[in-house]
Amino acid sequence: PAVSTADYIAKAGAGDLWEIESSRALLAKSKDAKVRAFAEMMIDHHGKSTAKVKAAAATAGVDVPAPKLEAEQETMLADIKAADAAGIDKIYLAHQKTAHETALALHQAYAASGEAPALKQAAAEIVPVVEAHRAELGKLAP
Repeated sequence: PAVSTADYIAKAGAGDLWEIESSRALLAKSKDAKVRAFAEMMIDHHGKSTAKVKAAAATAGVDVPAPKLEAEQETMLADIKAADAAGIDKIYLAHQKTAHETALALHQAYAASGEAPALKQAAAEIVPVVEAHRAELGKLAP
């Protein structure tokens, strides 16, 4: 099914917000250098994808509401925040896999059948970044 432009912007914003917030929560507790480096990359890359979507939306003349986490994202973020230092890496990485599968499907769908050309282009540019994140996750978590 086609994703509306408003839904795409809302879901992309929520996804980026979740990535940034969950990675900040991980950095507060994790001691694993590789997982910490991944989290720092998530904060950087998802800040950039938010900027890319906002710029494309502006080109398309579409408003971008402040991002808001969806219920499932709230639950995953709470799991990460509640985890102790010993368990946080495993929980964070498991939720990262789920979040990146969702993000990949979202960006691929909008790139293929979105309504706004500028946003379709942004989505298409974000797809390989999400795929690279999934490859990195594959190295960090079984």
